[in-house]
Amino acid sequence: MRVKICGITNYEDAKIAIDFGADALGFVFYEKSPRFISPYDAKKIIKKLPPFVEKVGLFVETDASMINKISNEIFITLAQIHFDAKKEFYDVLTIPHIKVARVKSRDDILKYNNEYRIVDAFVDGYGGEGKRINIDWFKDIDTSKIILAGGLNENNLTKVLNKGFYGVDVSSGVEKTKGKKDTIKLKNFIEMAKNGKI
Repeated sequence: MRVKICGITNYEDAKIAIDFGADALGFVFYEKSPRFISPYDAKKIIKKLPPFVEKVGLFVETDASMINKISNEIFITLAQIHFDAKKEFYDVLTIPHIKVARVKSRDDILKYNNEYRIVDAFVDGYGGEGKRINIDWFKDIDTSKIILAGGLNENNLTKVLNKGFYGVDVSSGVEKTKGKKDTIKLKNFIEMAKNGKI
């Protein structure tokens, strides 16, 4: 199972997450988030990272041309589109991207059903608040293209390991404080996701 650690704000957390086996790191370019990082500061972290790590930029209500510009300048490899955008937006977007389905009901899980997507619990603040999705909603749904987000941690991860998800995305569940990761929680979460045990 692939693991994305989101809300990275410093190099130490980024390096620890990669050393423990994270496949992707998420950088939040949404100024209202307590995990916001400027593109300038994200670039300083990204330039130090080893190869074969996905660098994901989380964008909210941002123009496609601006996403292209930021991503190219700071070496973002995947844009996480955390808002509803029209076809014209994606026509302009040149960087690889992944959409986020913000789930209020079971039907919302089927949004973007034919593509890889992040499925997150709906919150006004665009994630990072530890709100969980009802796992029963995924019954009889093909989860092979879903990266599950929302309220995951080392203690409840066991409930989703056998559901066939492509990956998991965590932020608050591995934090010491908002924007700062907890080393033990990081290690335990990644080990659980990769090996099914700690």
